[in-house]
Amino acid sequence: MSGQNLVERLSKRFGDKITGSNLEAIDPWIEVSPDGIAEVCEYLRDDAELRLNLLNCITGVDYFMADPKKAAKAGWEPHTEVVYHLSSTLNKHSLVLKVILPRWKDGVEGELPEVLSVSGVYNTANWHEREVYDLSGVRFVGHPNLRRILCPEDWVGYPLRKDYEMPLEYHGIRGR
Repeated sequence: MSGQNLVERLSKRFGDKITGSNLEAIDPWIEVSPDGIAEVCEYLRDDAELRLNLLNCITGVDYFMADPKKAAKAGWEPHTEVVYHLSSTLNKHSLVLKVILPRWKDGVEGELPEVLSVSGVYNTANWHEREVYDLSGVRFVGHPNLRRILCPEDWVGYPLRKDYEMPLEYHGIRGR
């Protein structure tokens, strides 16, 4: 099935939960709304023709420029993208989905953006979502155990955010 046919098929089925696509990218992708990702993933997994039964990874990407001059030239507003790489082990094809979120929920600095968890669709999402939460600061609503996975529970901040500042010390241990 061609990328355009898939976008049309998903748009027909899910309406405004399919919010965009870029089929010319190196890794062509389809954009899904934050409240539609679990439903779309379940469909992609269960559809007989698609059978996207493997979630390879979930990645959080922070689009932020701290330098106001560079930010003015960027051509986009600061935001966070959550990227899902899906594969069919049966049909030997893959698909990339994106969910675009504000950097902070409701524009309030420090309030983590939210997206529905897909851990009920793909078991591997349990660990992938925890990693994105821990490092990029995205809250996965409905996750069964959303807590840090790489950083200590009392760590402050999210190391893959571009405005993250490494602490000078942690529990009396001096870094740098």
